Amino acid sequence: MNKKLLSLLLIPVIVLFISCGDKEQPEVQNQDKMMGNAPAEGVHNVLVEEKLDANNYSYLRVNEQGNSFWIAVNKMEINPGEYVIFSKFMEMKNFKSESLSRTFESILFVDDATKSAGAEQLKSPHQNVATGKDVSIDIKPLDGGYTIEQIYSKKSSLEFKTVKVKGKVVKVNEGIMGTNWIHIQDGTGKDGTHDLLITTNESVKVGSTIIAEGKVITDKDFGSGYFYAVLLENSKITIQ
Repeated sequence: MNKKLLSLLLIPVIVLFISCGDKEQPEVQNQDKMMGNAPAEGVHNVLVEEKLDANNYSYLRVNEQGNSFWIAVNKMEINPGEYVIFSKFMEMKNFKSESLSRTFESILFVDDATKSAGAEQLKSPHQNVATGKDVSIDIKPLDGGYTIEQIYSKKSSLEFKTVKVKGKVVKVNEGIMGTNWIHIQDGTGKDGTHDLLITTNESVKVGSTIIAEGKVITDKDFGSGYFYAVLLENSKITIQ
């Protein structure tokens, strides 16, 4: 994402934090040194090591592959040992929290933090499937559409084309990088080619059967181990 655009998107978030009692302090008084560097743009799945609640916000010391740093999020129910996933953030230097009477040398203001399933999501950087194949799923192929297995096998010729696929929703993550991530299965494919990621602005529930119409994108690397051999982007959803 363009850094200038990201900055514009996050300005209201930072203004909100500042207007509720926490403000920037140019002179560092009690430095909480950030170990390592601020993370690069992309999707980040981080382990919560410490939590400090203040007013309507939570300050989390998190760890990503040995890099420990602080993030600030809207107050959320989460405990040390659990994981948070996020992608939209802005770093602020020498930020003083009046409510905590504490100055952070560096902190990331995060706009889209949600709980994640944990480290398991990052163990297979080349096949980010939601879960193992559900053998009980058996969706009739869609007339004029493709099965999930066919989309994988024909991904090179289908790249950038708009296709339809029918499947059962097995996992939903909302608000990731400004969109909803939906995983579907239709009973076709083997491990690694049985699960298809759909990105969309529409909301669906796990267990729903849907028809998704979207553009085929191949070899998509979101960073932090989130690599997808194929996905459908900006999809229109019809619930069956």
